[in-house]
Amino acid sequence: MITRTIPRTGEAIPVIGLGSWQTFDVGTGEAVRAPLREVLRTFASLGGTLVDSSPMYGKSECVIGDLVAELALRDRLFMATKVWTTGRAAGAAEMETSARLLRADPMDLMQVHNLLDVDTQLDTLRKWKEAGRVRYVGITHYTAGSHAEVARVLRRRDDVDFLQINYSALEPEAEVELLPLARELGVAVIANRPLGGTGTLGRLASVALPGVAAELGCTTWSQLLLKWCVGHPDVTCAIPATSKVGHLIDNMAAGEGELPSSEQRREIVLDLRKG
Repeated sequence: MITRTIPRTGEAIPVIGLGSWQTFDVGTGEAVRAPLREVLRTFASLGGTLVDSSPMYGKSECVIGDLVAELALRDRLFMATKVWTTGRAAGAAEMETSARLLRADPMDLMQVHNLLDVDTQLDTLRKWKEAGRVRYVGITHYTAGSHAEVARVLRRRDDVDFLQINYSALEPEAEVELLPLARELGVAVIANRPLGGTGTLGRLASVALPGVAAELGCTTWSQLLLKWCVGHPDVTCAIPATSKVGHLIDNMAAGEGELPSSEQRREIVLDLRKG
């Protein structure tokens, strides 16, 4: 799989990761956990490393932590989660809980979710990083309306290693300011909503793939949209979420082979608008 380097360290990570919003929020029963166990096993076997979660994703952290331990995959994965609360003490307590649930010591990446109490939590994370409790620190958001505030935080803080933001062929607004700014500041970028959000693939199910798909070796819209996303040189990793092994295998294929040129990326956007 194609990899990109984290600017601050040069560490390489594969361009396709795994999100967990909605998909890993399940109970303890074998019937609901078995498919997710296979998703994680297959993800690692295909070369994936970055798994992203959050306390706001219900039971996802607990489920991921349990399954990763069962599969003995911790050393092969790059574990990322978030802090999503206000106040120094509450933030530290939530991060402690996340580390326990994910069984990640140190945590590879801890992110301030949706900029909530961002300076308080980043101040704590700076200390945690110095103490070796987290390896990387990040901030996140998922709406274009918040991009200006995200940019302001990046400009006034020098302790942000990762930015996670919504970016796809259907939501390309991050190209205007955030991706160039991340490149300038040496910040890695994780693309959430890389398939354009809920309903996109269903809408495209009856739309024929454009000719550029064959040029890139893509057989599905998922592959084409993900290739478009990671085709931008400033995107480090995209994190589509799924609970189905077939969809996972499809997504992972986007991280292999050729990535689209600037012209091919423009063609894909034009075809999406027609569809």
